[in-house]
Amino acid sequence: MSLSQTAMLRRKFLRGIGVSMALPAMASLRPSKVMAGNSVNALATTASGAPLRSAFVYFPNGAIPGSWWPTAAGDSGKAFELSRTLKPLEAHRHSIQVLKGLDNLSADGGPDGGGDHARGNGTFLTGVRLKKSASDIQAGISIDQVIAKAVGDVTRFASLEMTCDSSRQTSGCDSGYSCAYQYNISWSSATTPMTPESNPRSIFERLFGAGNHGERSDNLARRRDEQKSVLDYIMEDTRLMQRRLDGADRDKLAQYFDGIRDVEKRIEKAERFGATTDPAMETPKGIPQSYEQYVQLTYDLLFLAFQTDSTRVASLLLAHDGSNRSFDHIGIVEGHHDLTHHQNKAEQMKKVEEIDLWYVRMFSGFLDKLAAAQDIDGKSILHNSMIVYGSGNADGNRHTHSDLPIVLAGNAGGALTAGRLVDHRSKPLTNLYLSLAEQMGVQGLPRFGDSTEQLGNL
Repeated sequence: MSLSQTAMLRRKFLRGIGVSMALPAMASLRPSKVMAGNSVNALATTASGAPLRSAFVYFPNGAIPGSWWPTAAGDSGKAFELSRTLKPLEAHRHSIQVLKGLDNLSADGGPDGGGDHARGNGTFLTGVRLKKSASDIQAGISIDQVIAKAVGDVTRFASLEMTCDSSRQTSGCDSGYSCAYQYNISWSSATTPMTPESNPRSIFERLFGAGNHGERSDNLARRRDEQKSVLDYIMEDTRLMQRRLDGADRDKLAQYFDGIRDVEKRIEKAERFGATTDPAMETPKGIPQSYEQYVQLTYDLLFLAFQTDSTRVASLLLAHDGSNRSFDHIGIVEGHHDLTHHQNKAEQMKKVEEIDLWYVRMFSGFLDKLAAAQDIDGKSILHNSMIVYGSGNADGNRHTHSDLPIVLAGNAGGALTAGRLVDHRSKPLTNLYLSLAEQMGVQGLPRFGDSTEQLGNL
């Protein structure tokens, strides 16, 4: 084979891999009688047998502490007055816990100096200190992926990663840290981020298929057949290529084989789950021009994913830490990040408070949908969920990572005691994650990140 023929074969192979790796597993609503009852060892299942969902929602740049924290009366935590920032959650006060005193010390600067946005973002779900490098990525597996590896077989998608941050840098990010840290909160390994999908249309089509209502199931079936044909073609070509490679290249090729087999497994999994759900709604056209519509639509897709039992594990990065987005729709033209460096100037602090309030208002709208949707046990989907809402920075002005602003929404089917403000008095955030993982049915996880023990009093 000539050099040019080899190059053409290699390019064809790589194109094929690119196509196949972009093809998603498919999702659908299983009949309610088997939604949870078919789970292995009651994974991701409440005591009533309903699906138990977990989600991790990240908002950027911390919050104004004095406007975030509720005031409490008494030691029980049940008598508390929501702050102005959290006031939109009033309708759900009996379904939330405001968790005070949770720290992420792995995000502190120490000898690494600047880079608190990259660290706050990149360690939020891992609790593992990042290697400060623009190219040599070393992070840690995130808690959503630990849970997904344990419970992912009970749904079409092991997990769902989403973002409302459509623009990404590839270099020149925070203080010498890789951009991978700043644009990802979900990690399948120390070196592999789970890149979140930013296009609502792509998310919808992954979940339910392309085309108009009534066409999607057939389109998915055709797409699945096409995937099989592509994979068969790639496998044939790679076997021919393998004979002409040296040892090092064979190792690289073996990694591609692993990727192909992973796609094959996803196709097989999609076929096992049978017919797909076809929501009676229009496929999103793409990314809305309005950021408010963008965030609302992405929350709606997360709600649909939970309602249809397409997945029970999800992460949503509303915007990367350090985001300097303006909020013209609420009358704030300055950049968010710039405003957080307010130096205690009242006018700037007020604008940050308004942004914090807006993000909570959007989150409350998501909880509205979860609370209004009845699950298979007669309870609400919110009742049968655990939704962490928080940021990797506490005070954006000072770049602190202690006493993070964290809300835990949902009752985990009754396993959590909601309706409280609880001060955990300087415990690792990862202690919370250990407790949530156990609720989801994860076994044999004595520690996670920098955890010390499971978080009590939940």
